[in-house]
Amino acid sequence: MDSLLKKIAFTGLLSGALCLSGSAAMAQFPEFSLQDSLRGSITAERAWWNLTYYHLNIAVQPEEQTIGGVNTIQYEVLSPSQSMQIDLQPPMQITSVLQDGQELSFSREGNAWFIQLIKEQQAGAVNAVEVHFNGKPKVSEMPPWSGGLVWEKDAKGNHFIANANQGDGASLWWPCKDHMYDEVDSMLISVRVPEKLTNVSNGRLREVVKKNDGTAVWHWFVANPINNYGVNINIGDYVHFSEQYAGEKGILDCNYYVLRYNLKKAKRQFKQVKKMLQAFEHWFGPYPFYEDGYKLVEVPYLGMEHQSSVTYGNGYRNGYRGNDLSRTGHGLKFDFIIIHESGHEWFANNITNRDIADMWVHESFTAYSESLYLEYHFGKKAAYEYVRGTRSSIMNDRPIIGYYGVNKEGSQDMYYKGANMLHTLRQVVGDDEKWRSILRSLNEEFYHQTVSSEQVENYMAEKAGRDLSGFFDQYLRTVMVPVLEYRFMNNNLEYRWVNAVDNFAMPVQVNINEKKHLLEPALQWKVLEGSGEGTELIVDPDFYVGSLNVTGQ
Repeated sequence: MDSLLKKIAFTGLLSGALCLSGSAAMAQFPEFSLQDSLRGSITAERAWWNLTYYHLNIAVQPEEQTIGGVNTIQYEVLSPSQSMQIDLQPPMQITSVLQDGQELSFSREGNAWFIQLIKEQQAGAVNAVEVHFNGKPKVSEMPPWSGGLVWEKDAKGNHFIANANQGDGASLWWPCKDHMYDEVDSMLISVRVPEKLTNVSNGRLREVVKKNDGTAVWHWFVANPINNYGVNINIGDYVHFSEQYAGEKGILDCNYYVLRYNLKKAKRQFKQVKKMLQAFEHWFGPYPFYEDGYKLVEVPYLGMEHQSSVTYGNGYRNGYRGNDLSRTGHGLKFDFIIIHESGHEWFANNITNRDIADMWVHESFTAYSESLYLEYHFGKKAAYEYVRGTRSSIMNDRPIIGYYGVNKEGSQDMYYKGANMLHTLRQVVGDDEKWRSILRSLNEEFYHQTVSSEQVENYMAEKAGRDLSGFFDQYLRTVMVPVLEYRFMNNNLEYRWVNAVDNFAMPVQVNINEKKHLLEPALQWKVLEGSGEGTELIVDPDFYVGSLNVTGQ
């Protein structure tokens, strides 16, 4: 077997395991707890009501590192029930819950709080509960990869605060319906901070109200649906500057909040925002949140895709902290955080996964958007070299799709294996304008919606005009890299797919003795007659596959 593996030619695969069976994809199912189910599933106590509006009204105490206040949760009754699940993680505490001025009883099961409603909940009615809470939220140990609050000081000794809670959940610091499937329709965020500090949150600033106790309340209104993890607070000694972008839906307001001493660097680096908008509106369609504007906000961690309030901590330099993830040189042509995190406005904030197991819908498209940005501004050669270069980050450790109903994402390969999967699919589609129309129509069809992987897969197959079920099964649900196995026999080429799922069927472009051929391999041997007794077959490197010459075996 070792000698056989040495003959495998990975077409552009700089790393990544090749599995000759599906065993790695069929690893033992992990054990999950009741808490996993309460967090990750649409429980009966969630299913009967639909979020319509939040008013998150909080006071942030930087010295004590505490947060307290009330979240008013407005909802529509879908079917009558009297028990409601709200999520809030320790050490945060719910202190009281009211409906129509009447105090309600509640119980707790770990991170899930169950409120017993007194008022009869009638189908179609729109009601509200006020959830009062306070506490000292968990501190993020490695933001943004570990959840919690970030309590830092800037270089001048001023408080510099932000939240980082993707994956771990917004319920780390405020009570909410903490599941991706139900986005609130609109939201008011009111944040009270010391008056010498600025709070920046999602949406548009409505007003700043100064109090008599040396604090000020910043009121931000979000007019569009927003997922819980996209809600943010950013507190610091900020200065503000702005510009306008003439986009596909008119004038888009772009606002920037940066630390006072970084203003000059920010004005230079943030010129990439307009270039990002040009590229992504071309590829994906109009920016999805014109009503809320676009913001880029400096934070004390690397960055995150908070809706209409994208956070930035890349040090005002190109690349990923000054490094090129593709190792091609092209990654230093743009600021990774500005481009990647803003790409999430289309894939994560506009189109949002219903279950975190399908998080590839966020990360694969957005990782792929990096190369599309390059293509728009620097040409196809740079873009293609970049996306192929990111294969060095692929691990093929476990499937891209995770476990459903338990808040468990899949492999981090959702980034660059996912990007290369989409790049491969572009080659299968074969028409650049058709490919662009698929990306744009995705953002139209699923505008401001939560979706499943299955919906996205089926829609792309419909628009591509071919069955893609085996394609997505292969790249999303196994760790196997498909291999084009071939041999030259009697002046013919014989070829087939191996290391592939049973329903895998994908065309592939090859070069045989400097002549191009489009093959349609299956799992059984096929024959290309009269191809010559060649010894050189090269698979188009833009297909994420391996190749294996078995001539003479």
